[in-house]
Amino acid sequence: MQTRTVSPTHRLNCLGTPTWHTGADTERSGTGWDEIYYGEMQKLNIAGKKVAVFGLGDSISYGENYADGSGELHDVFQNLGCNMMGYTSQEGYQHKKSKAIRGESFCGLLLDAVNEEELTEDRVKNWVAKLLDEGILDVRSPTTDAVTAPKVELAEAAVFEDQALAEEILTEVKKTRTGYIAHYNPRTDKTMWIKTDGRSSYVTTGAPGYE
Repeated sequence: MQTRTVSPTHRLNCLGTPTWHTGADTERSGTGWDEIYYGEMQKLNIAGKKVAVFGLGDSISYGENYADGSGELHDVFQNLGCNMMGYTSQEGYQHKKSKAIRGESFCGLLLDAVNEEELTEDRVKNWVAKLLDEGILDVRSPTTDAVTAPKVELAEAAVFEDQALAEEILTEVKKTRTGYIAHYNPRTDKTMWIKTDGRSSYVTTGAPGYE
């Protein structure tokens, strides 16, 4: 599950899951997440929040239940009153059945890195564009209720192994404290620095390294 900070007052909620299938309609992961989805999360007051779902799966080996987990994730948040966004076409996929299908569409972005990896980049870009068109970043003014859409530019994240450049970035962060937001991934030992205006990002090796 990932929540990306877009601005100090707005969050973009994109929730992801791998495929899981136990034959059940609910609580099919068989993990501790089931207790969270159907227990702790039921106490949340998140009605009206904009939520988009994405999922990963093997559409050939698991073609009868491709990305079922995404469908369950979608339903949990929809039942909590969230505004679900980012439905995508089934066209171009190789699955036979999926519990992630709502009407004629998938309930979010589904990816198959096993059999269709070459399609992933375009699928992600198209999905992000679709979410922006649907107004996932639109916010309402607390005084006027006017809808405003922040201007967002999508930029490639550059990976800098050059520690001199990494230090330069860290120096700016230490000075401004508000210039970048650090997102550290301990599994990859990488830190993504996202500028608070959303217009640029950088990736450095190691933890943020500032207090």
